[in-house]
Amino acid sequence: MKSCGVSLAAAAAASTASFGDEEKKMAAGKASGQSEEDFASLTAEEREVLSGLDSRLFGFLRLHEDGARTKALLLKAVGCYESLILKAEGKVESDFFCQLGHFNLLLEDYPKALSAYQRYYSLQSDYWKNAAFLYGLGLVYFHYNAFQWAIKAFREVLYVDPSFCRAKEIHLRLGLMFKVNTDFESSLKHFQLALIDCNPCTLSNAEIRFHIAHLYETQRKYHSAKEAYEQLLQTENLPAQVKATVLQQLGWMHHTVDQLGDKATKENYAIQCLQKSLEADPNSGQSWYFLGRCYSSIGKVQDAFISYRQSIDKSEASADTWCSIGVLYQQQNQPMDALQAYICAVQLDHGHAAAWMDLGTLYESCNQSQDAIKCYLNATRSKNCSNTSALAARIKYLQNTLDAWSTGHTVSHPPVQQPVHTWCLTPQKLQHLEQLRANRNNLNPAQKLMLEQLESQFVLMQQHQQVPMRQTGVAQVRSTGIANGPTADSSLPTNSVSGQQPQVALTRVPNITQHGIRPTCPGQPMANGPFPAGSTPCSTARTLGSTDTILIGNNHITGSGSNGNVPYLQRNALTLPHNRTNLTSSAEEPWKKQLTNSTQGLHKGQSSHLAGPNSERPLSSTGPSQHLQAAGTGIQNQNGHPTMPSNSVTQGAALNHLPSHTATSGGQQGITLTKESKPSGNTSAVPDSNRHSGETPNSTASVEGLPNHVHQVTADAVSSPSHGDSKSPGLLSSDNPQLSALLMGKANNNVGTGTCDKVNNIHPTVHTKTENSVASSPSSAISTATPSPKSTEQTTTNSVTSLNSPHSGHVVNGDALEDSQSPIKTDPPLTGHKPNSQIIPSMSVSIYPSSSEVLKACRNLGKNGLSNSSILLDKCPPPRPPPPPHPPLPKDKLNPPTPSIYLENKRDAFFPPLHQFCTNPNNPVTVIRGLAGALKLDLGLFSTKTLVEANNEHLVEVRTQLLQPSDENWDPTGTKKIWRCESSKSQTTIAKYAQYQASSFQESLKEENEKKSHHKDHSDNESTSSDNSGRRRKGPFKAIKFGTNVDLSDDRKWKLQLHELTKLPAFVRVVSAGNLLSHVGHTILGMNTVQLYMKVPGSRTPGHQENNNFCSVNINIGPGDCEWFVVPENYWGVMNDFCERNNMNFLMGSWWPNLEDLYEANVPVYRFIQRPGDLVWINAGTVHWVQAIGWCNNIAWNVGPLTACQYKLSVERYEWNKLQSVKSIVPMVHLSWNIARNIKVSDPKLFEMIKYCLLRTLKQCQTLREALIAAGKEIAWHERTKEEPAHYCSICEVEVFNLLYVTNESNSRKTYIVHCLDCARKISGNLENFVVLEQYKMEDLMQVYDQFTLAPPLPSSLS
Repeated sequence: MKSCGVSLAAAAAASTASFGDEEKKMAAGKASGQSEEDFASLTAEEREVLSGLDSRLFGFLRLHEDGARTKALLLKAVGCYESLILKAEGKVESDFFCQLGHFNLLLEDYPKALSAYQRYYSLQSDYWKNAAFLYGLGLVYFHYNAFQWAIKAFREVLYVDPSFCRAKEIHLRLGLMFKVNTDFESSLKHFQLALIDCNPCTLSNAEIRFHIAHLYETQRKYHSAKEAYEQLLQTENLPAQVKATVLQQLGWMHHTVDQLGDKATKENYAIQCLQKSLEADPNSGQSWYFLGRCYSSIGKVQDAFISYRQSIDKSEASADTWCSIGVLYQQQNQPMDALQAYICAVQLDHGHAAAWMDLGTLYESCNQSQDAIKCYLNATRSKNCSNTSALAARIKYLQNTLDAWSTGHTVSHPPVQQPVHTWCLTPQKLQHLEQLRANRNNLNPAQKLMLEQLESQFVLMQQHQQVPMRQTGVAQVRSTGIANGPTADSSLPTNSVSGQQPQVALTRVPNITQHGIRPTCPGQPMANGPFPAGSTPCSTARTLGSTDTILIGNNHITGSGSNGNVPYLQRNALTLPHNRTNLTSSAEEPWKKQLTNSTQGLHKGQSSHLAGPNSERPLSSTGPSQHLQAAGTGIQNQNGHPTMPSNSVTQGAALNHLPSHTATSGGQQGITLTKESKPSGNTSAVPDSNRHSGETPNSTASVEGLPNHVHQVTADAVSSPSHGDSKSPGLLSSDNPQLSALLMGKANNNVGTGTCDKVNNIHPTVHTKTENSVASSPSSAISTATPSPKSTEQTTTNSVTSLNSPHSGHVVNGDALEDSQSPIKTDPPLTGHKPNSQIIPSMSVSIYPSSSEVLKACRNLGKNGLSNSSILLDKCPPPRPPPPPHPPLPKDKLNPPTPSIYLENKRDAFFPPLHQFCTNPNNPVTVIRGLAGALKLDLGLFSTKTLVEANNEHLVEVRTQLLQPSDENWDPTGTKKIWRCESSKSQTTIAKYAQYQASSFQESLKEENEKKSHHKDHSDNESTSSDNSGRRRKGPFKAIKFGTNVDLSDDRKWKLQLHELTKLPAFVRVVSAGNLLSHVGHTILGMNTVQLYMKVPGSRTPGHQENNNFCSVNINIGPGDCEWFVVPENYWGVMNDFCERNNMNFLMGSWWPNLEDLYEANVPVYRFIQRPGDLVWINAGTVHWVQAIGWCNNIAWNVGPLTACQYKLSVERYEWNKLQSVKSIVPMVHLSWNIARNIKVSDPKLFEMIKYCLLRTLKQCQTLREALIAAGKEIAWHERTKEEPAHYCSICEVEVFNLLYVTNESNSRKTYIVHCLDCARKISGNLENFVVLEQYKMEDLMQVYDQFTLAPPLPSSLS
């Protein structure tokens, strides 16, 4: 890893010069306001200290506690560097900007850190070698919730330096971000990787275990979550705050989740957990609130109210708490107190749909229909409202009522489907109420709950009947017998307002907020009330204005009340539906309303409320001590309807509960980024929005934009990252205009705000002196049009070439390629750039030296022990998806004809040009029509009937899907088109699926016959299918079952079937000498073995590329057809971008492309029908998705043509998988050595790539052996057995070649659980708990390497 240290001596020398009047203009650059002399110079001691400070110390420096000297030094260094940059007009070494970025990051000055990092990024072409820079950049993106970019930066750190000292921190943050993005599998993997790492981290292992347990809860795996929580509680010396948080989650989960037992048992357990949580942390307002909800649900009104009061006393006011208080008041027939509570709720959270609905109901019960309508309208405007249609119907009815009243006419009752008042009781319900009251002592819990609900509705009905209509249309509330406090056990304390004027009307107030100023809400003393004077967030002053006094548009300005009331931007993290409303999220968006703290789990350090992007906010800690906060996955209303969590995060809490145990990152690292934020004043930089008390940020601003994105800040543009073609955050202005201009670059530097791809894209194409683009993967430098080594040496430049570029005609034969990974790694060594002036010319070390020369070059490299850095060679840049081909295709070329070949006889099938046509990279797909007939294949051997007769109990994986049109993909409700294509997984047998397949066919025939009697004859199967699809396109969709991944690898069970496939031409056979996958040496199910698919109409194989980009063969057995959609390989980057935009994982997710999106993006789509007997050849890297039109079976497998294109694409995907933390099913290093042993390669391009891989891994093996021996580690011999599979790390799933690291325990038990070196060292730094096993003698590897030479070309190509 290249050091990011700068020439501090040069900085100090330059800073000693006189800067004259220019320096006086640097007020903003001098962050601490120090005088000129303070910046004069850096001493030798200071330079030494600064040389050890970079991004890796973020979260571990206590600048606000005992690090005052370090902070002063950092401020001095920042001033010195900025002065130097100003004096030099920005023309300084790039490392200055990198170091400046580190210093600002450690000072938590994120705008300046981002600006400096971006400047370094634009100047340093090989920035990716600097892991500390990538880590710092990732932390800044993380701070701004720009997760897409943060994930990329962190992944690149792990790619270029797997042993990075902050790998645990990276895995933790990746886990949190994937959790927010609902990529739960990736989240769990990274949490587990963080958990096994023994290095320090900003969260403890107990807190990480909490996140894992909460992850299960978020996935609705409630029993797993409960088990994980309870195991965590058994941990010795569990910190009190973690214990409190775990108990809080456990209690709330039992309150909200029905699967965990009967109601009485659950509520009792929930209350016990919450009480224990409060014993551990009595100051948790959230726990008090949850306890109040539990008490309320079992009818303990007084206890509930006391808990709500404690919640408000212990923490800042919450709209949820006030809304719940309002519900309690309303249930107890105290409308004025309910009114005040609801007003407080909607002023704290202007988009709180439940509060608006409850407030509307209250108004309506008092015959204030106009106000009720406005409240209902506000509820419908909230994005948290899920029953908009019912509200719209109610609004319409009320409007009709008002119109009729004004004209003196009566209005008919609303239709049955429209909602009615929750307090209206039918005669049947009244009779039921009397029966329940008569048997009050003998009721079960469900009946008791029903009685409570009916009694509360009866009270409201009586109240409504007592309210006369006045000519003004304003209702007057009669005395309810509540004078100045509770008069009965069931009554709640009242506000003084209600007590003093029991007959006050709910009147309107002037529209004092028309100009965007919210009325102040001074605290009001309450007689016998639960809230002390000054604690009430807002007061209604005995009136509630019409809704326009509360709805003031998007600008919500905090009032100046003495109680410090919270601005409207103070969003709640969850919608709290109550028993008067039902605001649960719809099923198609399962995580839309998640509590911020449940997304984040644990929150340390001081924090205040910050508005969140999706009406989410963190729950604040209550003191300067470090505080952990967490809450439920989805708060449930009192009828048990859960509100689902959201897939977005709260700005400010967005994983910034990660701030460490230290003050440096202990403050809440976030800024308010919501649509409602507006720039204030003349500020021009993104602030560090929450510093420790008493500290003033150097620059402040509000930001306008979308959730999780960095957006435009006044004049300095910060583009949205939500789309693949968007720009990276640009250079943010610092508080020094001159310095800002320099940091953003001059016009000739191609650096600016939103104007230059080089800076404003997180990893754009590196600008070069040539027109070539950056390589898309490490192997991209190995061109398919390779000149001689001599020409390569002559064309060495500073440019970066791409294989996907038409200009890429250079191959790199030497050391410039040789460090795609640290020598410790065993990955294929293909690089993505041509050597530049700082890299060894490509031919200075040929890839043709003998093995002895290779090993000689590695000698003595390990004398200093196991080094983390790449000692021998430079690394290659991390792989990246290819950009869209340029120029884009015209619209009339986006539906190209599918290459098809029609076979008439066996000779056609074995004609050599057929092989060449299929493997031609210009043909992404080839349909070979009539193959079965030409070769006389007996497809009946693969029919359902024959399969049942052969092995009826054979296992079948079943995917339950929704029947949809083949060219569309709707959400489950049929309301919008989406990319996510979910299915549930189960298992059955061939016999049972065959029965389902047959019954499905019979049902379809029956439907067809019924349709014929009413409609035109639709005899054609395809038209019937499309007709059904058309009828169902808007839902509800029928559920279907797709039998997939039926393994036919066992030659004993499927001898006849597998023998029949030997009739195929060699290039499409499962096993052949020219098939790379036949040389793996072991079985890879579904790739070098046959798999069967059993389908009914609508069965879908979602979009994907084949594993490691190998080619695929698919034969339709029939009797029905399949429809295919195919996109060429060079557009996979576009498809990956679409998946990211739709919050999908391109490699592991289940997605079905929207054809309209592809058309707009100029992506060509091949679309064709595969009929029985047709073979579809999917070329290397082709993206495709398939849907069955009729009832059919298909068989498929993968093949690897012995071509340079296939090998190159496979290695590219191998590296991309590594970057994405995805296992490569094909072990490319292992395969490359087997190819060298078994095959004579005559293609120069293919030979060079394989030879290079051998060279790379040979050097890595030797370097590692030397290092292990130097460290005194014994290497044990463990010879490979026949057909022994390649080995993968059991932790991170990367391929492990030759040297295997197994624990002592695993070795003694002969289980041989393998680890890679990096994971082994994370578990045990000096490998004392590990045994190193060697599977190949170095002499054997040297022999294979030396004997693998370029074979003479064959006289003619063979099929």
